[in-house]
Amino acid sequence: MFEGFTLERIDTGEVTLRVRHGGSGPPVVLLHGHPRTHTTWYQVAPALAADFTVVCPDLRGYGQSDKPAADEDHTQYSKRSMAADIVGLMVALGHEQFAVVGHDRGSQVAYRTAMDHPERVSKLVVMDGVPVVEALERCDSDFAEAWWHWWFFAQTAKPAERVICADPETWYNAWTSNGPDQLGPENHADFLAAIRDPATVHAMVEDYRAGPRCDRRHDEDYRAAGRQLECPMLMLWSTKDDMEEIYGDPLAVWRPWCPGIVGHGIDSPHHIAENAPAELVQSLQEFL
Repeated sequence: MFEGFTLERIDTGEVTLRVRHGGSGPPVVLLHGHPRTHTTWYQVAPALAADFTVVCPDLRGYGQSDKPAADEDHTQYSKRSMAADIVGLMVALGHEQFAVVGHDRGSQVAYRTAMDHPERVSKLVVMDGVPVVEALERCDSDFAEAWWHWWFFAQTAKPAERVICADPETWYNAWTSNGPDQLGPENHADFLAAIRDPATVHAMVEDYRAGPRCDRRHDEDYRAAGRQLECPMLMLWSTKDDMEEIYGDPLAVWRPWCPGIVGHGIDSPHHIAENAPAELVQSLQEFL
């Protein structure tokens, strides 16, 4: 995977991230979702590297990146903390301004990076995600049925980690819908190593615990202040997932945050980078 890319660990200030980077041209950072690692981009990053300097980290808590202990408000796993990691990483690599692409949980880190650090982010792409506060305020029985794990992970009375770690490969469908034929053998091996590590599972769950707590407050504060995203923004979503079923027009959810947003669906299940890499690369190249 990632021929011609460099794999290293980089100190971002508060944590050290495992990072793969390569290519040349304008910098773009690709942020994975749950429960993936940076290797989810193994078909996308090399295709972009002919035109861009591509940076693919494991998010804080995920894969082989640092997993700090969390406080009662789970602020160490807030998207604000993760966004600060991304800025620290890109500055360490010599990039003062850069584009950000995020999928799933990574989409929340991506838009938080653009909101908190508008001087740093030149363009923003979110995939299969809406602002945390928008998701929570739209929650109904359909959302709860489809995304019940949000609430299971977020509560702390009966820690989800104990259930997941009892049989992580079954929990994450590691030999069925997330098997090596779907993920590719090397990407699958990295995914397996992550979900088999109890510390990683705990940190991934902490990411969700931050959602209805500090992440929601950060969104509410910006919305109350009338803050909007300042950079050009593209949204992409998987048409074989449930974004349209839950939200109708996903772009309408984002317009109060970015009136000039553009976007479209891609004929793919949820993990677009693995299931429809060619279509994703084309969309990213045209926008970036």
